[in-house]
Amino acid sequence: MHARPQFDHILRAFGVFAAFLALIAIAPTAAQAETELAQQSSEAFEREIKKTVRAQYLLYLPEGYNADQDKRWPLMIFLHGSGERGDNLKKVAKHGPPKLVEQGKEFPFIIVSPQCPHGGWWSTELLNAFYDDIMEKYRIDPSRVYLTGLSMGGNGTWAWAANNPEKFAAIAPVCGWGPEVNYEKLASMPIWAFHGDQDQAVALEKGQKVIDAVTSVGGTPEFTIYEGVGHNSWDPAYSNDALYDWLLSHSKDEQASVKE
Repeated sequence: MHARPQFDHILRAFGVFAAFLALIAIAPTAAQAETELAQQSSEAFEREIKKTVRAQYLLYLPEGYNADQDKRWPLMIFLHGSGERGDNLKKVAKHGPPKLVEQGKEFPFIIVSPQCPHGGWWSTELLNAFYDDIMEKYRIDPSRVYLTGLSMGGNGTWAWAANNPEKFAAIAPVCGWGPEVNYEKLASMPIWAFHGDQDQAVALEKGQKVIDAVTSVGGTPEFTIYEGVGHNSWDPAYSNDALYDWLLSHSKDEQASVKE
């Protein structure tokens, strides 16, 4: 008669113990939990994003541009160096073709000279957007678009042309160095580069390295080295009218025929 309550007590105790064992069986150990948390897989996502880019630029329209509304003109794009970055376009006119325009020189090109923002570098993303805008706004012959730039702009010239060779008929980098790009894309590009042999900012060896890289993939770049000239090789380069005649002698139609 008194055994039953004791048996009930034992059953209740056994039930609690069984539930405890079940929890132990279900719950992972600390080591197991740590292992599971450490297991990660490599994933990726791809989404198109849109953003607004803005840059100001100097514009030169050749004499006769407004007189003949049907004529399409060659375009020269000039990329300045690091010292001309900012939001003051007067800086852009310190060197190169914009400086010559300020001095009264006339060119047979449309010339656009964008300004890179403070602390920035020439990015292909910005330049491609700029290119599209310019091509829509002005009467440009798309087969005669030429790219040139000095120092940081010389580097930008190499990079942009290598990434988008289809845009340009010829390029003329001045005291520039080469980025890590596929130079095979420049094998058929007419190139005339310039450098001073006393350049302390961008050593001549850096300019020569890019020329050698293009030559190694079948390119035939021209390379003018100014003896006794430092970083300022842009003055003799851009003062040479032969450069502009050389640019105008090339078109993308010519490149297409060479590839065929």
